[in-house]
This record gives sequence, structure tokens and C-alpha cells, in this order.
Amino acid sequence: MKKLLKVVGAIIENDNNEILCALRSPKMTLPNMWEFPGGKVEKKESLGQAIVREIQEELKCSVEDKEIFYDNTHDYEKFIVNLTTIKCKIKEGTPTANEHSKLIWLKRENLKSLHWAPADVPTVERLANEKV
Repeated sequence: MKKLLKVVGAIIENDNNEILCALRSPKMTLPNMWEFPGGKVEKKESLGQAIVREIQEELKCSVEDKEIFYDNTHDYEKFIVNLTTIKCKIKEGTPTANEHSKLIWLKRENLKSLHWAPADVPTVERLANEKV
């Protein structure tokens, strides 16, 4: 039986209505694919606690979790990912690519131009169609 991974991804939007996109490094699983930054939910940790911790670890900035945006489960070849994306606001600092190869800000209408990790695609579709 495949392992189920419970993960969170941050939808971080700036004042120009652009969304932060993170390129997975060649050393990561699913290398060179784009994702919403985040990671695994630890035992006894809420989704909000997990996203705040993961963004601090990965991007060296602090965020406030605002609302759950979408919950999606994707069956990969070797594992299953349950990804909950959460809209977040930067409280302090500037996101920096420490684990990722690159970070970029994109308008909703341009999100589909990137090669996204499969679990992130449904969130991308919803964001691209969202009225702001």
C-alpha cells in the first residue's frame, strides 16, 4: 500500500495581485516542477500551524494563514499526496529561495504557463479562474 502524505501549500499574494510560485530544486522529489511552497503536516499540528512553520523554514519569512483554499488528493507512482492549499499573507520578511531553485511572482492569468507538480494543478486551475 502506498504511503499517504498530508501536506500544505501556501498561496501567497502580493499587493500587485501576483502569486508566489516556487520551482522545486533538482535534488527534490518532482525536480524542476513548480509548486506552492509548503510541506508535510507534522503529528498533532494544525494545517495553520504547519503552513506557518513550513514557510518560515523554506522561505525565511513569516506568514499568517487566512483561509483554506482547496483540498486535493493526487496519486503519484510511489505515494499519495493530500494537498491542502491555504491563502496566506506575509507578516514579516521577504520570501527567499533557500530550498527551491527559484521564486517568481505571477498574475493569475499566467499561472498555467508553468510546469506544475500534478498535485498543485487543480489549485492553479481554480486560481486562474478566480475573480479578484
